[in-house]
Amino acid sequence: MLNNWLFIGVFVAVSVAFPLAPILAARFLGPHKPNEIKNDTYECGMETVGDSWVQFKVQYYIYALVFLVFDVEMIFLYPWAVAFDQLPLLGVVAGLIFIFLLLDGLVYAWRKGALEWS
Repeated sequence: MLNNWLFIGVFVAVSVAFPLAPILAARFLGPHKPNEIKNDTYECGMETVGDSWVQFKVQYYIYALVFLVFDVEMIFLYPWAVAFDQLPLLGVVAGLIFIFLLLDGLVYAWRKGALEWS
């Protein structure tokens, strides 16, 4: 029993240390010579004119996120469609449930107005 908890503890310690190690190494070992040019905001090779804080509608981001979700999820359907004739009944039912959940999410986003571009 204790061996299982030790394994989980080591796993958590490694999962915390793995991302922190490069961050700390870059912070302490990397060069630190700030100047005005390095601290300047860089946007497409052009210096900003006026206020650089422009408000965008949240709807653009929601639209992009909905697109990415459905785009990535449809990639998972490709192997299922290729091997459709070789799948057992459970595989076909699981794929149909997955498609139903995608359609449910699409209908939800549609009813919430996330797909309206105004």
